[in-house]
Amino acid sequence: MKPYWITLLLSLTFLIAACSSQAPPEPISVDIDMTEYAFEPAELEFRVGQEVTLRLSNSGALEHEIMFGRDVMMTDGRPNGYEIDLFENTGVEPVVEVEMSGDSSHEGEVLAEMDEHNEEEQHTNGDEHEEGEEQMEEEHAHSGTMVQLPVSSDVYTMSFTVTEDMLGEWEIGCFLLDGVHYTSGMVGSLMVRE
Repeated sequence: MKPYWITLLLSLTFLIAACSSQAPPEPISVDIDMTEYAFEPAELEFRVGQEVTLRLSNSGALEHEIMFGRDVMMTDGRPNGYEIDLFENTGVEPVVEVEMSGDSSHEGEVLAEMDEHNEEEQHTNGDEHEEGEEQMEEEHAHSGTMVQLPVSSDVYTMSFTVTEDMLGEWEIGCFLLDGVHYTSGMVGSLMVRE
């Protein structure tokens, strides 16, 4: 009878150890194409601990942006960003880069801005940057982390590691033209699971 209990106890110990030492999820790369007025794919799902690279492209005829958050803000009755920004809320700063295409005649514009966090840094980079920031504020009244894609064949990458603070449902959206892109259907979902 004694060997039975020892075997059972050892089996249970190994089972608990195996469950608690799960390997981290595999890194994931997702291509997201923006068009009038959609994200393709429109549904994303990531796991805590996963290294994520989003490859963003704009095949539409208009400029687009991508934001991640919860609780849409309304300004003058129009959607204008998120009350809770995914990245600001969780303290994660995504790395945003542009892969210039060979035929690109512009440098592209990346607005991966953390309004409150980067505002001081942006003001210290000289008059040229301040003028660009003022123009950006006129065009984009909403706050949060965004990547804005001009019409081009460039691909923008946004990389980050999913944290436990990101658990749950989030939304992705484009709020350009005073929210017209959003109300026209440029909305998607992001689910973060353990």
